[in-house]
Amino acid sequence: MTPGQRERYSRQIVFAAIGEEGQARLLGARAAIVGCGALGSFQAEALCRAGVGHLTLIDRDYVESSNLQRQWLYAEPDAEEGLPKAVAAKRRLAVVNSEVEVTAHVEDLTPSNIEDLLADASVILDGTDNFETRYLLNDFAVCRAISWVYGAAVGSYGLAMPVLPGESACLRCVFPEPPPGAQPTCETEGVLNAVTGVVAAWQVGWALRVLTQGVGRLRPTISMFDVWQGSVRQIEQPPRDRACPCCGLRQFVFLEGRERSPISLCGRNAVQIHARRGLDLKELHQRLRPLGQVRSNEFALRFFVPPYEMTVFPDGRAIIKGTTDIGLARSLYSRYIGQ
Repeated sequence: MTPGQRERYSRQIVFAAIGEEGQARLLGARAAIVGCGALGSFQAEALCRAGVGHLTLIDRDYVESSNLQRQWLYAEPDAEEGLPKAVAAKRRLAVVNSEVEVTAHVEDLTPSNIEDLLADASVILDGTDNFETRYLLNDFAVCRAISWVYGAAVGSYGLAMPVLPGESACLRCVFPEPPPGAQPTCETEGVLNAVTGVVAAWQVGWALRVLTQGVGRLRPTISMFDVWQGSVRQIEQPPRDRACPCCGLRQFVFLEGRERSPISLCGRNAVQIHARRGLDLKELHQRLRPLGQVRSNEFALRFFVPPYEMTVFPDGRAIIKGTTDIGLARSLYSRYIGQ
């Protein structure tokens, strides 16, 4: 550790549970954050400031003005430019701590790319908004024995829980199936930035403990918060379920699954379309310009054809905003982007 690093992280080093040895571990650690929204953006900045040596950021979305109320890394110019969140986050973190190496992936996490994106992670933090991705994360983490930290927030309520493979219950032990029926979302119920900050800070705390102390001495809990009611509740995680398909029977059905079909995005009035081909955004810009308003940069193209808005990425993926009808979204993609 250099003298400059000792000074920069002195308040962590003097904290007895971390010390100089723990700080050295952080400097050599690799943390991955899946989803760079309200939870993930807070996690990324906190871990960057703490001196975690390498951060991998994975997010499929772009910055919008409605994000700025609670998504900590972004500013008005990011929303005006429609920057992908992972790109905007990387730019901000380079100013926060230039010694931390940040890798940004503007991608959706899938069974086919998860190995490439997360295989070298020391710990994984959940900033996602859907159980499908969380079950995929859970499969991968259990299979590879990588600790990860689940988190969720809506309204004024939030929850955080670590998954420590071999030591604790996994996500499917606690939630064998996704919650039934229509669930509240940030769009339908709103969300306070205070609760996303609490949940993300709790997740970061677990990540720092994993990275500095390992998992053997940790006592996993499920922590629940309501910042409007002013309540905090903690319960012991249930024991591992020997019949759990994931950590008990080691059947990794989400990890071994096929590529994702189009999905409606949680609370977004939008559908995500996957494609198996790359796109030349400059060529696409020229082709779409006579048909409607087009804005593009090297990271994404936005095409406005009221009442719909299409954001297209170089890998062929697109987010069609203005509908939750998957069939209509497919039709719009085919009409304007191609088969």
